[in-house]
Amino acid sequence: MNIRLSLALAASLAIAATAGWYAFRDVAAPAQATPSASVAGAASSPSVQTIGSETVVIVGLAAQRASGILVAPIAATPVRTQYEAYATVIDPQPLFDLRTRLAAAQADAATVAEQARNSNAQYQRSRQLFDDDHNVSLKALQDAQALMQADRDKLQSTKVALAGLNATARVQFGDVLAHAAASPDSELLTHLQSGRTSILRVTLPSTMGSSAPDRLSLHASDGELIAVQKLSSSPVADPAVPGTPWFYAAPRALPIGTHTLAVAAASQTSTPAWLIPADAIVWYGGQTWAYVRIAPDRFARRLVQSASEDDAGVAVTSGFHAGDSIVTRGAQLLLSEELKPQGVATACKDPPECDD
Repeated sequence: MNIRLSLALAASLAIAATAGWYAFRDVAAPAQATPSASVAGAASSPSVQTIGSETVVIVGLAAQRASGILVAPIAATPVRTQYEAYATVIDPQPLFDLRTRLAAAQADAATVAEQARNSNAQYQRSRQLFDDDHNVSLKALQDAQALMQADRDKLQSTKVALAGLNATARVQFGDVLAHAAASPDSELLTHLQSGRTSILRVTLPSTMGSSAPDRLSLHASDGELIAVQKLSSSPVADPAVPGTPWFYAAPRALPIGTHTLAVAAASQTSTPAWLIPADAIVWYGGQTWAYVRIAPDRFARRLVQSASEDDAGVAVTSGFHAGDSIVTRGAQLLLSEELKPQGVATACKDPPECDD
């Protein structure tokens, strides 16, 4: 389908260019019946001049009407400056392992805490009985005290171990993922384990400062654009990529280790820009251009440096100004005229037929 569409488009452009050439010829260069007619025809023929640093195509008003050249005032449009950031899908297995160790440490801490409460209660009873006319022996009281102290020490040890695991999780995965690993009913960890969510480390440009956008657009390997949600800053950076690392969550499974790009808005404020319609764009030299009418019969080609683009056209922040009139129809004809050899005489009435 794309091949057929491309062929159809190429054929249409060829027909349009040929029709435009005939219009230029018929309107701008009538038959040279007399010397005065020849002079008049030469004066009105499309021509190319260099004015300052711009190449200008000169086309008379009659030729413009005949070839269907149309212009429209340039339209303002807001655009947000965007940055591309490198993103890597990280392996969640170390996070799953930490969650298992955290769950075991939490269970141990709960068991030891219960033992410590029981041994403390037993000591308090023994102490009361001993004080009440020595109803228990001193040895029984000392044994209860020793057991209570041992349980307290063990509880302190399990708390230190649990705190160490929590710190390890934060150092490796940041606050949000560490909290999810420590929560038995974490929805985020559940989605990760079921393959419904992926975690990415995105390195944002340092020029964006210490904050990060809540959402980014991620280019998936299948060409889909995915909205990813910010989790927290990443304590671990990619040594090969300068910038500020952050963790983001993607709402689908992505291959571990995939390197891709994410698009981030530089700020929440919009930058003034101008919209160049898609029909006004022409390609030349591997770059995009548009023609601006600088006088009723003069057109200059200007480089289109895209700040953003969509189906409506290309937004630019430089090279164009308020009040510019953009050629929205016939830009390809102007480019053909500009690139046509100038001042080359031909004895053939119909130059396209001079090929043979």
